[in-house]
Order: sequence, then C-alpha cells, then structure tokens
Amino acid sequence: MLKDVHARLTQSELAHLGAGEVGYIRKMRSEEVSRCFPEAPEIDPSLDLWALFGADGTPILLTDNRSSTFFKAAEDDLKTVSLH
Repeated sequence: MLKDVHARLTQSELAHLGAGEVGYIRKMRSEEVSRCFPEAPEIDPSLDLWALFGADGTPILLTDNRSSTFFKAAEDDLKTVSLH
C-alpha cells in the first residue's frame, strides 16, 4: 500500500510532506554540526548535541539540551519524531 502512495507523489510533493507540521529531533556529533549548521562555532567533541529539523531537513535549532528541542518544536506548533 505504501508503494502505491509513493508512486502517486512527485519528488517535490514527497520532499514537502509534513512541512510546517512535523519536525524531527536527532542526536548529533560535533563533527556533523558544520554540515547542517555552518554558522555554528567550533564545538567541544565531548558535548552531547541535539538538533531540531523541519520535515524537509531544514535546520531549526542546535542545543546541548534535548528538552529545548521539544520546547522549540512546541513553540513552532510542530509534531516531533526522533531519529536515531
């Protein structure tokens, strides 16, 4: 059934699925930060970092406090999912 849904969506429609409604939270390593958040300063590699992204992968927030990602998502009216 999911295969049928995918066949009906254009690549653009699939990329925008959940935009403005869904955000995802993921733990990041410091060496990954510059790829997603190029404006971020150099970060201590011992820190546990958490990032909030829009459904389309747009970076929204980077923090060392996981709870902050949920607060920001709620503030932006985003339903959250976690990626591991």
